[in-house]
Amino acid sequence: MQNITAEQVAQALDYPSLVEALREAFKSNITVPMRHHHDMEQPGGHRESTLLLMPAWESGKAVGVKLVTVSPENGEKNLPAIQGIYILFDGETGTPKALIEAKTLTARRTAAASALAASYLARSNSQKLTMVGTGVLAPSLIQAHAAVRPIKEVTIWGRDHDKATALAQEITASGIQAQASENLEAAVKTADIISCATLSQQPLVKGSWLQPGQHLDLVGAYRPDMREADDDAIRYSSVFVDTRAGATKEGGDIVIPLATGVLNVQDIKADLFELTRGEHRGRSSEEEITYFKSVGHALEDLAAAQLVDKRING
Repeated sequence: MQNITAEQVAQALDYPSLVEALREAFKSNITVPMRHHHDMEQPGGHRESTLLLMPAWESGKAVGVKLVTVSPENGEKNLPAIQGIYILFDGETGTPKALIEAKTLTARRTAAASALAASYLARSNSQKLTMVGTGVLAPSLIQAHAAVRPIKEVTIWGRDHDKATALAQEITASGIQAQASENLEAAVKTADIISCATLSQQPLVKGSWLQPGQHLDLVGAYRPDMREADDDAIRYSSVFVDTRAGATKEGGDIVIPLATGVLNVQDIKADLFELTRGEHRGRSSEEEITYFKSVGHALEDLAAAQLVDKRING
């Protein structure tokens, strides 16, 4: 069985190619059971960790499962919150083909899913991106959005301003002008796209800050008790999700408004299956505010793993 490193994954998964691989995957007949989600208590009053098992298969072609742990306090130890591996099997014989480093795979496929959504939901001339959060997903989200929209300016906000400044320097060095900001409200109001990737348990983005034509991309807050945007953001927006089954059960940015009656299931306009298959057009006007919540889907992992395998082994 082949061992594929983070460096090999990063080299194989350029964002334009990965976005298109996900677009085709959401149109396909990949089978994805509901993922296993297990919260694990931590001693000493620390926040719970989570174990995720995410299987998927494409009949006769490939089978894969991702094993992931999410430990919200890892940042204090200078470790990524997300750790994991991906195992890819031959779809016909069941033979294990590859053990793939999953942190990079996950970050890239998650960012590419947001970029895929933005290709339908963000205005085509979007040039200003505000990144809320400075974790491992932040640079991936910036680069992925820049692969589908003409992003020329990035503003980065984080609770740790030093981290935001360091990330801004990294992004500027990559060729996109970036700056750190301590004023989240101003950063949100001036953006075309607002992308959030935090572990916040309280809303950070207020709907009252949103402007006509903006696209709000919510990637963090992966548990039902976490949230990145408030009720007004729901009220003022057209709501889209990566998958209806996952988003209505897992992420607080959808689960909490559903529980309180701020949002009804029928108010969700479409998911990525419907968008990629042309069953919903996505953005309907230049003034519409669009709201996209992603919780992740094993289809994305399998598509990314297959692309890695193809790029490395032909």
